[in-house]
Amino acid sequence: MSNIILIAFCLGIGYLLKFTKNFPSNSYKVLNQFVIYISMPALALYYIPKIELGVHLLFPLSVAWLNFLLAFLFFNALAKKFNWSNKLTGCLILCAGLGNTSFVGFPIIQALYGEEGIKTAVIVDQPGSFVVLSTLAIIVATKYSFQKNDQQSLLKKLFTFPPFLGFLVGLFLNVAALNFWLPLQDVFKMLGATVTPLALISVGMQLTIEKRSRYYKFMWLGLFFKLLLFPAFILLLFKYILGVNGLAIDVSIIEAAMAPMITATIVASSYGLKPKLSTMMVGVGIPLSFLTVAFWYFILQILA
Repeated sequence: MSNIILIAFCLGIGYLLKFTKNFPSNSYKVLNQFVIYISMPALALYYIPKIELGVHLLFPLSVAWLNFLLAFLFFNALAKKFNWSNKLTGCLILCAGLGNTSFVGFPIIQALYGEEGIKTAVIVDQPGSFVVLSTLAIIVATKYSFQKNDQQSLLKKLFTFPPFLGFLVGLFLNVAALNFWLPLQDVFKMLGATVTPLALISVGMQLTIEKRSRYYKFMWLGLFFKLLLFPAFILLLFKYILGVNGLAIDVSIIEAAMAPMITATIVASSYGLKPKLSTMMVGVGIPLSFLTVAFWYFILQILA
């Protein structure tokens, strides 16, 4: 419950700060840079070395990767048909292709399935959502922020992006069965904990409530894909095509239905991929997801 309160609290703080003269109108850019250069690399350095690789990861882990892949195919197909800009397409891929599987997902999964459910949720989030964010999402953000396909600039951006470098270091330590000195791990954990409040305040500062906006139709399309279309795909794939069932599968389906990832919004904003649209998707998507998650939980209870 405290996580849900913190979401509303930080979004509200960010929105109110827009009207405070003590905070410049572009203060959110500083918060974004802190999240990207400090918080996200710290998370990677704390969690990636701890991931236990194995077959048990397969189904929960695949959720985030399938989410991003399908978002990439779905929105690219629509972009070609309707001649969307690269930045609009990239924004929709990032925001609809990554779910809030930890900060929103963990408390919901714990409330619905208890501690056993959390064990699966961690797999969906850490080797799933977080690794996708640190790799594929950065590649897409870099590629779609350029109107021209400059491969040299893309690679330079990717290999100088702090979260990706943190992921590479963490992956090396994981494979080598090494880790950082324990007090240093605690430092990384504390720095990583700043991701959510700072990202939410940044989103609140950029959130604009307009009666009419050219982005509404794209926001609803992105949320339709993230909250309804993708979880329906995962349910069909896991339960009917592959024929697998159990607690881990149900948790994976509920995690597939989570709202857009807050940190993906920060990445989209930092790369100039329609920041207003990305903040709208989080600002509307998180409260709306409470209703759609309840709907999917009800569906799973019927199918049980």
